[in-house]
Amino acid sequence: MRIFSRALRLILSLLGLGLAVVLYYVANPKLPDYVPVQQVHYQDQWSAADRQVYYFTPQGTQVKGLRYNWFSALELPFSEQRFAEPANLARFGFLVDPRQQATPQNPGNLPVGFARHKNAGSNDEFLDITCAACHTGELRFNGQALRIDGGSAQHVLPSSVPTLRGGSFGQALVASLASTYYNPLKFRRFAHRVLGDQYDAQYDQLRQDFKKSLDNFLKVAWNDTHRGLYPTEEGPGRTDAFGRIANASFGDAISPENYRIANAPVDYPQLWDMWTFDWVQWNGSAQQPMARNIGEALGVGATLAFFDSAGQPLQGDARYPSSVRVRDLNLIEETLQRLKPPTWPEALFGAIDKPLAARGRALFTENCAACHVPSVSEVNGRPVQQLKMLAVDYIGTDPGTASNIADQRYDLSALQWDPAELAQLNVELHPAPTEPLDLRSLSVAKGLAYVTAFVEEHAYRAAGITPTERPRLDGFGLPIGVRELRAYKARPLAGVWATPPFLHNGSVPTLYQLLSPQYERSRTFYKGTFDYNPRHLGYRTEAFKNAFLFDTSITGNHNSGHEFRAGKRGNGVIGRGLEPEERWALLEYLKVLGGPLEQQLP
Repeated sequence: MRIFSRALRLILSLLGLGLAVVLYYVANPKLPDYVPVQQVHYQDQWSAADRQVYYFTPQGTQVKGLRYNWFSALELPFSEQRFAEPANLARFGFLVDPRQQATPQNPGNLPVGFARHKNAGSNDEFLDITCAACHTGELRFNGQALRIDGGSAQHVLPSSVPTLRGGSFGQALVASLASTYYNPLKFRRFAHRVLGDQYDAQYDQLRQDFKKSLDNFLKVAWNDTHRGLYPTEEGPGRTDAFGRIANASFGDAISPENYRIANAPVDYPQLWDMWTFDWVQWNGSAQQPMARNIGEALGVGATLAFFDSAGQPLQGDARYPSSVRVRDLNLIEETLQRLKPPTWPEALFGAIDKPLAARGRALFTENCAACHVPSVSEVNGRPVQQLKMLAVDYIGTDPGTASNIADQRYDLSALQWDPAELAQLNVELHPAPTEPLDLRSLSVAKGLAYVTAFVEEHAYRAAGITPTERPRLDGFGLPIGVRELRAYKARPLAGVWATPPFLHNGSVPTLYQLLSPQYERSRTFYKGTFDYNPRHLGYRTEAFKNAFLFDTSITGNHNSGHEFRAGKRGNGVIGRGLEPEERWALLEYLKVLGGPLEQQLP
């Protein structure tokens, strides 16, 4: 008995020690050090006023009910340092300028894309993470930083699944929220900062509201963890966007039976010229700007109600209230129409070799233009680029994203949609279905199209959008078009040098490697730095403190396809093999493509 008792105590001690180790790493994420740059350089991609509109206009996301002033007042778990200090948030990859100060648009002095909003009839000011947080990039070289507005973010944002690495913003935020709530000293300091002279009168209500938000975070963290919904670690600059939107909209909000494994993370794409594309999303599945933006807002945390307080599906004009802000989404969309691609900064990254770039121009015409120079036509006052869609079987890149969108099915029958009513919505399915829709088995693209159509209708009525205004807010009068292609789009390449890493899943670190056969590409490389390699055109890939190791052998991470090498075209081979000197010439041309320096080539 004594031996058994000692053994039990030993086991419990080991379990306690193991739990302590896990909690320590959960609360102390292994992140890169923050090294401030000497200066952030901004290009004339648009005006400074446009930049501020883009950075800090809210879109209606609510981040599990977290208030803006709560976020600003949070402390790190084991210190009194503010969680929202720019230096701390920069370690997750969010963009700050060492010279930035609080402004009326950014009173918390937070990074790019951290905004705030109030819902109608409420004085609560919610933390609102906008599209700018994910679609703004930065390249650093020799202590200088070049801001890429509309570029690809490299933060570690979405996951709240606890890991020993603890490198994600979501996990670290949950740790700070939990330590604040359960540590009386921390909560007392927090409440004083938030409530000020209303501390005594509102303390109890604050604690109740805070716990409700914390419970929302913990529920999602537990759900994602025990269901194993995100087995492919996303790491810096990636998220499984469609998978997360579907799990939030169809799993969280409708039925646990709708949860699906999301194992196909994608990079955040660049936004310049996007308003001219005939179809958007990596797989060309969406058409209407407003519907696309509503779907993005829902995925980041905008509220959405499918059922009433008695659990019955909402009907008629009651479908579907949300927190999305359609006028602000339209403002962001129209502001982005003025965004120009970045231009190669010779003073920062080195002068262009014009004769070499001229040779690269001829190689581009020979090897790249057929896919990446689309035809353009004028439609409803908009220059429309008809992007070429490349079938997965041909392009050979990781098929996970396109296959999941085309193949996974969801049961939305609990919403009790009437097919005749669906036919009246501004939704166009391509190709047009030949059989009635089966609401028990809808793809994510079709399901989101109808959800966003209802959300859009409700939000337009709530915002007082008139029939005359509607085509403009929709975006050039476009319908909510839907396609489900097992293909990826070939977009124009102006400014592509500023958008590493490459391929839809970010599996190729530099443009030089993208022009190389797969066997010459890095099978593993390190991510999480902004340090730029102006020769190979990509982020540096060497190991550094607490770097994220990207392994291309993992599902969703494959670096196959888009190969220039000898062999029959198709199955990943898209062109002849390029000699190293030809690759260098192409890179030199891609630095100037679409910019003023291109006009100076001999």
